Amino acid sequence: MAHSLTLPSWCRAAAATPARTARLMDLAGATDAALMQAAAAGDRTAFAELVGRHGERALRLALRVLGDSPGARDEAEDVAQEAFLRAWQAAAGFDPERARFTTWLHRIVLNLAIDRARRRATAGPALGPEVLAEWPDPAPGPEEQAATAERAATLHAALATLPAKHRAAIALAYEDGLSGAEAAAALDVSERALEGLLRRARQALRALLEGKP
Repeated sequence: MAHSLTLPSWCRAAAATPARTARLMDLAGATDAALMQAAAAGDRTAFAELVGRHGERALRLALRVLGDSPGARDEAEDVAQEAFLRAWQAAAGFDPERARFTTWLHRIVLNLAIDRARRRATAGPALGPEVLAEWPDPAPGPEEQAATAERAATLHAALATLPAKHRAAIALAYEDGLSGAEAAAALDVSERALEGLLRRARQALRALLEGKP
């Protein structure tokens, strides 16, 4: 079951006025790199277009790292807001020759979310079970629904035990469907290190789900 995330008011308000709405229509076909170049020159409306394009993904990615409890949802919105604020402040330093905007933004979101997760005194809620599998949807019977719920709860609990960086790697590789190079760049690690993160995460999940110590 996929999360249905609504962009917070700080995202929606960016294009609230009629003038900005018209300007956003003009910017709809611009590339991310061109929008960042305009943002670097102080064009807030161009940056609002970037927020509209990528705000929900930033929220979703932060939520995958932080968990899916109501408290974590609020934290994820804080992380996404902070990530876009930092992106706006650093717009002049963005180099499209070195990284795609989405990869650059993912890295900011992940760093903020992982730092916040590590500061928690206790482990946060798990990632949603849809990270690793898509559960049957079309009108399952009561027994199938019960079995699906049990599998989801088991996986939910197992995912909660993973380190934040492992959860981030799983989210990027299995949910966002990024290539190995893109996921590694977002996490600021080598592709070999990403493979190691995913391998250890899968091994840990397998051991937990099989009841091994």
